[in-house]
Amino acid sequence: MVELFLSAFVTLFVVIDPPGCAPIYAGLTANATPAARRSMAVRACLIAGLILLGFALFGADLLAAMHIEIDAFRIAGGIMLFLIALDMVFEKRTQRREDRAEKVKDDPLHEDVAVFPMAMPMLAGPGAIASIMLLEGSATGIEGTLVVLAALAAVLLLTMLALIAASPLMKLFGAKVEAVITRLLGVLLAALAAQYVIDGVRNSFL
Repeated sequence: MVELFLSAFVTLFVVIDPPGCAPIYAGLTANATPAARRSMAVRACLIAGLILLGFALFGADLLAAMHIEIDAFRIAGGIMLFLIALDMVFEKRTQRREDRAEKVKDDPLHEDVAVFPMAMPMLAGPGAIASIMLLEGSATGIEGTLVVLAALAAVLLLTMLALIAASPLMKLFGAKVEAVITRLLGVLLAALAAQYVIDGVRNSFL
């Protein structure tokens, strides 16, 4: 169970990417009060958690209703996560997030960023949804499900803390350190994505 927790934690941490979300959140909420920033950070993580919980618990039923085998989803999810990893390594993912954040920031109708773009698609995006469904597919029994959900809760808690402390962290570390962390996490995610594809192909054809 410890191995499953660590695997789930690392996967979700890399995909959700708290170090990459923190500076973007700091930019989105630059004009908000400290209390408003804390409130939006908490609500963003809670909403993202509910979205991912729904896919964790009912994603398998959705796949079954669409007659999609879990190994096919492993292969598709692994390919998608690998593309996300490439974007992280070459900083394209960060640039897209920043561009999306700027559009929202310039729109007066989107002063509250908790739901969009923070909760979805930045935290509970396609990569995170695919990851939580793959992890749940690999878990066995109630204990395995609870371990994966515990890892998700831990990652979201760290994400919430990173968002709350986004402004001080940016002043402390700067953009260069954030870029290095993002690239390292991208390499790790690429390896995890490759493993998902290998597992899916092995289970389908061997």
